[in-house]
Amino acid sequence: MDSILIKDTTREERERIVAESIGSIDASCDGCAAGLAEMYQDYIDGKKEIRDINMEFCANYQSGIEAPEREECGWKLQ
Repeated sequence: MDSILIKDTTREERERIVAESIGSIDASCDGCAAGLAEMYQDYIDGKKEIRDINMEFCANYQSGIEAPEREECGWKLQ
């Protein structure tokens, strides 16, 4: 695969890209991967590119506005 852009991938390929990038998404490790998988659901659904999701996450993290916070087995917005 040369591109991970939505226009160049199928839903199944995007699911695989996210799963391979995050690692274990079944939350059997420490529970953090499941929250990360949810963060990328818009990419899997073909709504937002990965770069846009990552940029939004970084902007929220740096500003502290609506940044995700750890909640047991996942992530939630403040």
